[in-house]
Amino acid sequence: MTTSNSGIKMTVVAVGPGDPEFLTIKGRQALADADLVVGFKTVLDVVSAHTGDAEVRPMAYRDQEAVLDYAQEQAQQGKACVVCVWGDLNVSAKELLNRVRRRAETVELVPGVSSIQIACARAVISLEESTFITLHQRWDRGSELGELIELLERGRRNVILLPRPFDFMPPAIAANAIADGADPAHPVTVFQRLSLPDEQRWDGTLAQCAELPDEFSDLSIMVFPRPAGEHD
Repeated sequence: MTTSNSGIKMTVVAVGPGDPEFLTIKGRQALADADLVVGFKTVLDVVSAHTGDAEVRPMAYRDQEAVLDYAQEQAQQGKACVVCVWGDLNVSAKELLNRVRRRAETVELVPGVSSIQIACARAVISLEESTFITLHQRWDRGSELGELIELLERGRRNVILLPRPFDFMPPAIAANAIADGADPAHPVTVFQRLSLPDEQRWDGTLAQCAELPDEFSDLSIMVFPRPAGEHD
């Protein structure tokens, strides 16, 4: 990585939940104008039809620093460089955004459609009556679920929760929530791979979820509906 990011510009494009048709017009334009497009392979698969003649460099967790360093070098030479992230960049891309910001003085952010919005539509709930929790950031598991337990006890808001692939997934979350005092009979819906052809939905209780095989996609999202008739 170049020691200074002065004068370097990069663009971060959020590609949406998976269906390429959810890619925004602004995102498509940024990709069409790009000289270099980088991102995790599953993310790049979503935008493959929109990268034109740009150089495309997939990255993995093990080599993301090297790929982003290459992007910085290209941007320093005046190339238009785009980093693609899943869903919406304001939801669970903080770590990657920080890596980009260390390499570029100017970072243009192009938000996208989040799986949270798709989950709300599928579950027929309103985001304004819901609280979002992400477990992507690592904390002590007890404190991680403290907010969830409190919200479920109050029963005034829907809860939308992003599990952490792959060490804290829906069955483990359900089991730990019950152990921490959540009602085993509380309803929960688990969506997988929202907007994709193999999208799946499971409905049941926390107790039933805790007994499921731990075979969930990294694109999973949990919805805990508030009891009928409850209001903020």
